[in-house]
Amino acid sequence: MPIQKAVILSAGKGSRLLPLTADRPKCLIDLSGRSLLDWQLDVLQAGGISDIVIVTGFRDHLVDERAARRSGVRTLFNPFYHVADNLGTCWMMRGEMTEDFIIINGDTIVSSEIVKRLLAGARRPITVTIDEKDDYDSDDMKVERHGDCLVAIGKTLTPEQTDAESIGMLAFQGEGTQMFSDQIDAMMRTSAGTKNWYLKAIDALAPTGKVGTVSIKGLEWQEVDFPPDLEAATAMTTKWASQRG
Repeated sequence: MPIQKAVILSAGKGSRLLPLTADRPKCLIDLSGRSLLDWQLDVLQAGGISDIVIVTGFRDHLVDERAARRSGVRTLFNPFYHVADNLGTCWMMRGEMTEDFIIINGDTIVSSEIVKRLLAGARRPITVTIDEKDDYDSDDMKVERHGDCLVAIGKTLTPEQTDAESIGMLAFQGEGTQMFSDQIDAMMRTSAGTKNWYLKAIDALAPTGKVGTVSIKGLEWQEVDFPPDLEAATAMTTKWASQRG
């Protein structure tokens, strides 16, 4: 059965985009007349995802109100969003890891073609969606591959290791859901648990050979983390809106 569930990680405050995020979470900033979250929900539902869970934190009631307007969308509050990184957010939603699912960062906008590419290309228990470019900066979540198998993932990979970057969207299916849940739980039981990103759990699972990659090179997506990202996302979504007519 195709993957029909998605989890959107939207618990953070988005302080790098202040003052836009002073009184609303990053996922509700406006992009070409629609919120970032609405753009995400549109492409996920168009791709056949019928059950969407938004993990909330900062100003959670605003996201609750937005989710209530959409069929098949619900929220899960993370009360630790202000003291734990997104590994903690994933730990909070382990109860949702009972079936195949997609996870996407709350600040990543992707085209509908990317959702289709991931769903069609996810062949291993865990699949990381990647893009390829000529140069990678210090903030990129860099990826090392052997064929389509992920060898390592992290911001500190050397240029010699790096041949792609994660766009912040993964698929988990079959045993991959339990592998991810168990790894998160183990890492959260360490002293550094609350300081970790969930992709560190993926890096830890890479030696199993069960983490694959799907390239979306040439397709449109945008992370919205800094003001220049906001400008790029606005231009991209303005184009999408005009194509809709």
